Amino acid sequence: MRSIWNGAISFGLVSIPIKLVNATENHSISFRQIHKADGGRIRYRKVCELDGEEVSTPEIGKAYEDAGGSMIPITDDDLAALPLPTAKTIEIVAFVPADSIDPLQMDAAYYLSAGGVPAAKPYTLLREALKRSKKVAVAKFALRGRERLGMLRVVGDVIAMHGLLWPDEIRVPEGVAPETDVTVREAELDLADALMDTLGSVDLDSLHDDYREAVEEMIAAKADGVPTPEREPAAGGGGKVLDLMAALENSVRAAKEGRAEGDEVAEVTQLPAKKTAKRAGAKKAAASAEPKPAAKKAAAAKKTTARKTASKSASSKTAGKTAAKSTSKTAATASKTAATASKTASGGRKRASA
Repeated sequence: MRSIWNGAISFGLVSIPIKLVNATENHSISFRQIHKADGGRIRYRKVCELDGEEVSTPEIGKAYEDAGGSMIPITDDDLAALPLPTAKTIEIVAFVPADSIDPLQMDAAYYLSAGGVPAAKPYTLLREALKRSKKVAVAKFALRGRERLGMLRVVGDVIAMHGLLWPDEIRVPEGVAPETDVTVREAELDLADALMDTLGSVDLDSLHDDYREAVEEMIAAKADGVPTPEREPAAGGGGKVLDLMAALENSVRAAKEGRAEGDEVAEVTQLPAKKTAKRAGAKKAAASAEPKPAAKKAAAAKKTTARKTASKSASSKTAGKTAAKSTSKTAATASKTAATASKTASGGRKRASA
């Protein structure tokens, strides 16, 4: 990678020759301005306001415009002569915990490459010291005509430097936060936590610029003279949130359904809604009135025994009735037989007398 700045890291009495290399690159698609009528390109020309002539780049210098509108010329020699110790040096001023740096201050990122074989030893020393201390280095350096603030940290086997904005360049967020008093309920926070757990983590390498891809496809289609490929419209997420709880619940449901099959999904425990004291008291009373498991078993056994006893009693009663009926019937038959026999004997005596 091509370096954009050469200098050294000042680390106490140690000086480490380094080269500054861009750690990021811009993949945005840029457009040219054209004349709509004929497609001709529109260009900007640098013209002097005094004589109206176009000026080339070597003829253009720098100047500072004061409050009265006067131009004060500033040359490169004027800037080079300034007593700036960080003109060619990244001067480390402190080592601090990484979380003490406000992310709002983060600016462009650079890799620091060791400048030759002699720089390998002190470079490695600084890298390992940063690793072991779990801290970052705060430094000052000059780049593109101005002094800047930087943060050095370890990325893999290299030292990276993030440009930092000066503290007075961070604006105070006045009038940004909601001005009305808002109360957030515990149930809403529980659903928000559930949504965060459902979404889980993400591999940043799997994310890509969908808009840039769509623009590239559209440009390729226009260049080939074919219709622009159609894409499914993104699901609308705008509008007013009329029911926050419903929106959170729907979001949790959509996040679960949107997970690809086989992806790891965090387990979410649905928390019960809070109950009022009255409803909780009613539930407690119902629980107290309800028989315990042991009592339930005893009652069931008692009921079963009662059924058996009743059944046995009924069977005995039926048997008794049957026996009584049979005995009565037998006695009646015997009586009838005796009467018949008596009648027969009487008839025989009458005949004998005659």
